[in-house]
Amino acid sequence: MAGGIFLALYKDGKGYDITDLVQKIVWKGRKGAASRSISVTLIDDDGYGHDRAKINVMSGHTCIFKYNGKELFRGLIMSTTQTSKKQETFLAYDIGIYLSNNRDTFVFKKKTADQVFKSVCKRFNIPYTKAAKCSHVIKELTKSRSTAFDVICDAMNQEYDATGIRHYVACEKGKLKLLTRRENFVQWVIETGVNIENYSYTKSIEDVRTRVKMLSDKGKVVASEKNKSLEKKIGIFQEVQSPEDSMSKAQVKKLAKSVLKEESTPERTLTIEALGIPGVISGRGVYIIIKALGLKRTFYVDQDTHTFEGGMHTMSLTLTYANDLTK
Repeated sequence: MAGGIFLALYKDGKGYDITDLVQKIVWKGRKGAASRSISVTLIDDDGYGHDRAKINVMSGHTCIFKYNGKELFRGLIMSTTQTSKKQETFLAYDIGIYLSNNRDTFVFKKKTADQVFKSVCKRFNIPYTKAAKCSHVIKELTKSRSTAFDVICDAMNQEYDATGIRHYVACEKGKLKLLTRRENFVQWVIETGVNIENYSYTKSIEDVRTRVKMLSDKGKVVASEKNKSLEKKIGIFQEVQSPEDSMSKAQVKKLAKSVLKEESTPERTLTIEALGIPGVISGRGVYIIIKALGLKRTFYVDQDTHTFEGGMHTMSLTLTYANDLTK
């Protein structure tokens, strides 16, 4: 299989170029997942000029996938499947898998989300290169029998509630990074008539809320907001949340407004199939132009699947509105 791909298998301290065995590669990720994965279908037959890959999942074999000279993935091979069709498929995950596959009890006091991220990585010897600075100091964060990823997500959510700034965890060359989502938003343009092959656009108010109440631990209303104009159209749909005790009245009121702004926005989901662009992955943003729908704006990638087969690279994306770019 050609088309600019390169696949190396690392086992027993040595690297092997197995590109010639590759029939198909599916590389994917989604928002809310700790790691990205790669599924590779190989020729599983001793033939002229090549040998079987002979992968042993219990030996910690890893792989590196490059496309047009740029590394897209490196990770641990977790499972293999061999068939009578003389094919072998293996599934590998990047280093983020160590966040989802490690559980512990976590107790943090007066820490920011980036400090939580660094501490968790150090606890499980997970290498990282960058942690975007977070400003909100979390009074206390306690998680019992939780995954490492869950506690990082909890810290990121509290940072967003307090500041309106979203963060996400990514992996590059075998090391984790904590990134600010809105700083990775417009790098590529995807457009009908250019690189979009198919699309589907859904709008829904199922999860819309027109009112928000902030309640104290004792059930007292400490702040509330409502979207009167929207209520006249669709009626009352109310959300109730409990802010941190350490937040001031001004901060709680700001939080209520921020939550209402997000919760009163109809969900818009766009799915597209397009020619592949390696940099378009979950957590990042793209500029979409679909003239037939009147769409010309930035979306975040919530889920992506990139397929490399027969010398072609295509991608399927699930995208949502980038509503926080004005915050």
